[in-house]
Amino acid sequence: MTADATPNRSSLAGWLTDAAQTVAGVLTAEHSVPTSRSYLYPVLGPLAAGPRVVGELNDRLEDLLDEPLPATPAGLFALASYASALGWLTESLAELTAAVDVICTRAGIPVLEPGSHATLVPDDDEGFDYSFNALELAAIRSAAEAAGMTPGTYVEVLADSLRAAAAITDACMEISSGLIEDAQYILDEATSDVRISDGPGSLPTLVRSLLTRMEAAE
Repeated sequence: MTADATPNRSSLAGWLTDAAQTVAGVLTAEHSVPTSRSYLYPVLGPLAAGPRVVGELNDRLEDLLDEPLPATPAGLFALASYASALGWLTESLAELTAAVDVICTRAGIPVLEPGSHATLVPDDDEGFDYSFNALELAAIRSAAEAAGMTPGTYVEVLADSLRAAAAITDACMEISSGLIEDAQYILDEATSDVRISDGPGSLPTLVRSLLTRMEAAE
């Protein structure tokens, strides 16, 4: 967003909408995965795209801060929404990176000795169904062999990868939808005589979400 003059509400809403689309792009990013690391397929796209997206959003924020800050209620509302989105995404990507580190460490567990029994049902099966048909079992065994793992270990690290992918997906979707809601709020205010107030009900969507999470954690 350029700031040759005080940005109007349409410009502010466009700024947030562009940010929402950029965040959503994390979920559609793809990255090639070697056969020996196929269990990382669910997370490599977001892991590769995430830092670039954070960098782009941060650069846009710095460009805005180089200009006179938008001191109108709508401008401060948009700035708070954007900053919250950037912070939330940065934290979520840090959690994704930590999860991938754990997965990679777990993937290095030595394979079982020949003849050992490898279960295909991990101890922690929260949210996943590990019932496989014959074709799926054959595919798992093939992928596990390529990765140098037992089938049971392969299923475990793949499940961890899917959990990490689900977490970053939820975060990006909430961030993106929050930015869109805030952009729409700014535009709606432009068509009415009601000014954006300082009450809790008019806080940016992501700010309210973060406050709710903080209260739940106490």
